[in-house]
Amino acid sequence: MRHSAFLAILAGTFVVLAGFAISQQTQTSDQPQQKSYQNMTPEQRAAATRAFLGLGPEPDKAAAKRGEPLFHQNCAFCHGAEARGTTAPSLITSDEVLGDDHGEHLVPFLSKGLPEKGMPSFAAMSDNQLKDIAEFLHLQVEEVANRGTYQVLNILVGDAVKGHAYVTAHCMSCHTAETFAHIASQFRSPEQLQRGWIWPSRAGDNSLATTATVKTPDGDTITGRVTQVSDFRITIVDGAGRTHVIDRNPDVEAQIKDPLASHQEMIMTLTNDNMHNVTAYLETLR
Repeated sequence: MRHSAFLAILAGTFVVLAGFAISQQTQTSDQPQQKSYQNMTPEQRAAATRAFLGLGPEPDKAAAKRGEPLFHQNCAFCHGAEARGTTAPSLITSDEVLGDDHGEHLVPFLSKGLPEKGMPSFAAMSDNQLKDIAEFLHLQVEEVANRGTYQVLNILVGDAVKGHAYVTAHCMSCHTAETFAHIASQFRSPEQLQRGWIWPSRAGDNSLATTATVKTPDGDTITGRVTQVSDFRITIVDGAGRTHVIDRNPDVEAQIKDPLASHQEMIMTLTNDNMHNVTAYLETLR
């Protein structure tokens, strides 16, 4: 069954966790060591991710191909060409779809329909045709859920000269030339470089941590690393490791410093062309 696995996927962290866990796994001492996740072929990554997340059986692609025109003719008007919903709900998160493996539940469900909710019966279609539609739906779920199947296209399509000009105009007020020296060699791929310069990772880099200085109504001043902040309270870990949870009432003054604030502002105006141009330029800095 696919239901619980798909809910885990929606949490948003499964890609990193799956890749890390899969790459760390080794077989027993009398078996060869598994390939790292990064060195697997797309097919191997898809299979490893599917097994790690418990996505269920691999969809039958041949059957899904047969089911695609049947779905488009009979279902796409309401559910969309990729089953992601239009006038009727998306089927990617449907309990009926996620609770099925190879049509054992979907075939009788589709044959009966839900007339009381506006879904017609497809009893005139053969069981084999309904199985093909079921496999098409499972393939749509697979393509959304299994990030191991994703293939990143070449993103080095920008103009490096224009990228250099953008960096000079927008980045050098905060950074120096040394910031960008050999920057491309710090990342395994251009897509990771692109993510890295747009939103640098705070993990392991204390210089990028959000900090705050808070003055309380009692006259105390608390300074430290911000771990949580909202309109109602702020949580700070001070230099001694003590955690302070402070309600942000009108008598509390909080000065917050986020080293990535300029990146957040940049993202709001960054165009695709500028993004690709800067990545193409930074990729030359090895």
